[in-house]
Amino acid sequence: MLESWKDGPTKSAIVDFVGRAVTDVPADERVAVFDNDGTLWCEKPAYVQLDFLIRLLAEQAAADPSLAENQPYKAAAAGDLTWFGDAVTKHYQGDDSQLKALAAGILSANTAITTEEHAARVRAFFAEAEHPTLGRPYTACGYAPMVELLRYLEANGFTNYIVSGGGRDFMRPVTAALYGIPPERVIGSSVGLIYADGDLRTTTQPEFLNDGPIKPVRIWGRTGRRPILAAGNSNGDIEMLEYARHGAHPSLQLLVRHDDAVREFDYTAGAEKALELATTTGWTVTSIRDDWATVFA
Repeated sequence: MLESWKDGPTKSAIVDFVGRAVTDVPADERVAVFDNDGTLWCEKPAYVQLDFLIRLLAEQAAADPSLAENQPYKAAAAGDLTWFGDAVTKHYQGDDSQLKALAAGILSANTAITTEEHAARVRAFFAEAEHPTLGRPYTACGYAPMVELLRYLEANGFTNYIVSGGGRDFMRPVTAALYGIPPERVIGSSVGLIYADGDLRTTTQPEFLNDGPIKPVRIWGRTGRRPILAAGNSNGDIEMLEYARHGAHPSLQLLVRHDDAVREFDYTAGAEKALELATTTGWTVTSIRDDWATVFA
């Protein structure tokens, strides 16, 4: 049980909460929600999905050199991960100046293909892509302690969902193998789809940016439940953790702190508000350095 978690206050808080939930909460109301990037798998030096998208944007820039004069194609063609990482970090700090250009590029990268074609692109990416600094496939970048937590919760009657700012249809092809979470329990950002000639096809119209205050709305819309456990790692998860905290049942809010530069990464950018709130709200902060005996399986 939770073998990759070191004995200490964090592990005890999890075990104590689950014990109370089993006693006090009906099984159909034991709902747990997990952010993905930085919570279930590694998100630095850039989101995994950004690597996937950068490759597509670079291909587009190579086919049409005029695109390479503008962002995000310019950064993609140069392999500049820093620009993409900065765009996301600035978003979590309230500055969307770069995110707008990034979003426009993302929306154009997979346009007018079927959902099956998109899933095939995603699977092909994961079949060969590796993390740029950790020297392991992206499929081996899931956090072993968090996967153990998913299994522990399932064994105690919980239903687990992924609730991420990442693309719903980017995660769905791999979440069952990585986390044991089927595609119907993946809630993420999405583009509009249209039905034509027996297929669903992507459009350039955004549907949901599943981040911040949108997360609780989407959780309710998809599950009809208020979660009693929520896990995240950034400012974009604040509202989701608060939503779990304000219910009638016992609850647990878990915030992953990235503070292990040797085994993973050490950073707080984009999580400053969440970490500050954790000290005043009673959220459980999980230190990768201090609480995890193993980071990756």
